Amino acid sequence: MVNFNGTLLPKSAVFLNHENRGLRYGDSLFEAIRAVDGKPLLWEDHYLRLMASMRILRMEIPMEFTMEFLEAEIVKTINANTSVKKSPARIRLTVYRNDGGLYLPNSNEISYVVESKELANPFYVLEEKPMEVELFKDFYVNTGLLSTLKTNNRLINVVGSIYAKENGYDNCLLLNQNKMVAEALNGNIFLVQGTTIKTPALNDGCLNGIIRKKLLEIIGNLNNYILEEVSISPFELQKADELFITNSISGILSVTKYRKKEYGTQVAKDLVGKLNASVRLGTIG
Repeated sequence: MVNFNGTLLPKSAVFLNHENRGLRYGDSLFEAIRAVDGKPLLWEDHYLRLMASMRILRMEIPMEFTMEFLEAEIVKTINANTSVKKSPARIRLTVYRNDGGLYLPNSNEISYVVESKELANPFYVLEEKPMEVELFKDFYVNTGLLSTLKTNNRLINVVGSIYAKENGYDNCLLLNQNKMVAEALNGNIFLVQGTTIKTPALNDGCLNGIIRKKLLEIIGNLNNYILEEVSISPFELQKADELFITNSISGILSVTKYRKKEYGTQVAKDLVGKLNASVRLGTIG
């Protein structure tokens, strides 16, 4: 079942048309949310990011779009899908401006869609599998505010994913126009060198990720690591001890190889346990 503006529809239902502004102009935002026991994890963070992003894009936020209302719509969607009702789930909440106009819309009103899909594990699990990455240099991430938003314009990620597949890589790292590392194809990037953990600052053009934000809080409260939000040069990748990617669905993904450099996973293993504890305690609270 798919939730379209509060109405549950079968996945085969046709409810979007050729004038959809998300399709025509990329005039759309989405949140990818992990849900456990029928409840969205880190929901307040997702909700606040969505509201801030809608304001930046000058979307009209409906009066009923409270945190409680949207959470209830997510829960309703989960309960309507028998395959995910009792399983961990991936939720996609999409909002887009309604049809009309060439570029200027007829109105500023929005619609929303909630989808759910089953996941295997209720907790974040650091998978013990190889991940070889390479730089994707065909196109660059812009360093402006729009790059930090989770819009449905993912062309660089799509083309980069095809490049990775064609060349036998598991992932790619995206550069900004200053030739600094911005993020991975599917999440934020963290680099570990000794006791220092670095991640690109938002003004480098990286996505304002929810797990990125959560890890910044966790690492900032630890005495055994030095945390830095700074630009990362590609040359630093060869000197790093660890490299890992974060996103809301997978949590932490360890990179094991970049060119001739191979990485460990010790810090990632330490942080994934702390991340699980923080997320679960936050949900209960």
